Order: sequence, then structure tokens, then C-alpha cells
Amino acid sequence: MRQQDRLGRILQELNQHSSVGVAELAQRLAVSEASVRRDLRLLEEQKLLTRTHGGAVASGVLYELPMRYRGGHHHEAKRAIAHTAVALIGADVASVGLNGGSTTTEVARVLAGRPGLRVVTNALNIASELAVRSNIELVVCGGSARTESYELVGPLAEMTLSNLNLDVAVIGVDGISGSAGLTTHHEVEAQTNRTLVRIAERIVVVADASKIGKRGFARIADASAVTDLVTDASAEPGAVRELERLGVRVHLAVAEPVLDVQG
Repeated sequence: MRQQDRLGRILQELNQHSSVGVAELAQRLAVSEASVRRDLRLLEEQKLLTRTHGGAVASGVLYELPMRYRGGHHHEAKRAIAHTAVALIGADVASVGLNGGSTTTEVARVLAGRPGLRVVTNALNIASELAVRSNIELVVCGGSARTESYELVGPLAEMTLSNLNLDVAVIGVDGISGSAGLTTHHEVEAQTNRTLVRIAERIVVVADASKIGKRGFARIADASAVTDLVTDASAEPGAVRELERLGVRVHLAVAEPVLDVQG
């Protein structure tokens, strides 16, 4: 397991249990206790936890996992979701909007091979990957940068987006359910994403199964605003049916199995 993936797992454990132990983490992550201690020291230097004798406790409240530690979670599912989502974007689509997130980053990587496409994003990491693609016309809005999501948010971002029209917006969320709609952890981020939803003709939500039926703190839009939802096959069936009753077309992406090839 890569160190970045281990750090993400440690923060997830803290988010769920408020404290972690070195011995338990070493066993769970299949690494030495010395490696776990180094990981905890690094996270403490970043003010993400406080070390204790034999482990660590949450430093404040961890409302969301920082973007740099999300990539390894449900990675194969997110890649499958990205390919399925891009397949829904026909050749007639000229403009696509992308908000921030690990799943929309995978969508951007698949879209990078499309010729003659205009991409609008408020995500700094997506912009940096697409800026070198000569086949993509990239538009990046201004705004205040959120370190947790790498997104540009706030009045400047909303002013830029409100003057545009998009064929499709691909939206990553922290939760989606029939009752709560599309949600995220941060209210300012939700407001900017709401503008992105408002200017698009079609809304494609990309979310792995862990987000389905869940709700975050801030609402982005009602579920009925969504044209298509792309998730993975392990999504909770009852939550999927609830969204389908609201008119959302749900697509279940299936990750390709990893082949064990021996020489």
C-alpha cells in the first residue's frame, strides 16, 4: 500500500472513531509499527491529528478527507464510473463543466483524449492536468482556493460561471439521496457547485457507492435536477430506486477485474 493511501486510511479511521492505535493500524494496513509512527508524525506536522502514547486522536473535527488523500479509495470503481460517464457524453457535446473531486478527476483524464472539447472547471488539479492538452480548450474560473478539495469557490467563481452556458456538467458530490438531494461538506463549495448545475443543460452526477443514500452538510441541488447518476454496482438498491423514482437515470459501472498474471 502506498504511503498516500495509508494516510487516507488513517484519517478515515480517525473520522469514524476519533482515535487510532499504532498496533491496530499496523495490523490493519499490513505494515510495521515504525511505518505507522512515521505516518502519524507526518499527519501531525500537517495539523491533521494529535499523536498520543500508542496512537493518535483527531485534531478538532475531521469533516472531510483532504483531496490529496482521497485518490486511493474505491479507485477501480471511480475509474469505471469515469469511463461510463464519458460514454454518456455524445460527440455532439461541445462543452463540459467539471467540479472538484477524485471521481471528476478521473472523468477529466478520460475526457483528455476527446478532440475539440471545451472544458470549464473550478478545480485546480483538473486544470493543471488539462492545460497541457492542445485538443482541449480549457476555461478556469477565479475564486478562493479550498485546500481540502482544490476547488476555486466563492463570489468570483460564481460570477465567472454565471456568464457561461454548458451542454453537460459532471458533478462529484459527498452524498446524494432522494430526500437530501446533492450534498457536500462545505456551504461555500455547495453554492459554487450550485451555479455550475444551474448553467448546464444536462447534469451527470458521478459518485461511488459510499456516497449513495448519504447526505452532507450543505445542499447543492435537488435530486430531481439530475439527468444521470453514474455509480458502481455495490450501491444500496433501495437508495438507487428512490432516485430512479425521481426521474434520475442510474447507470451502474462495473470495474474490470484485476488479472493475476504470473510469469
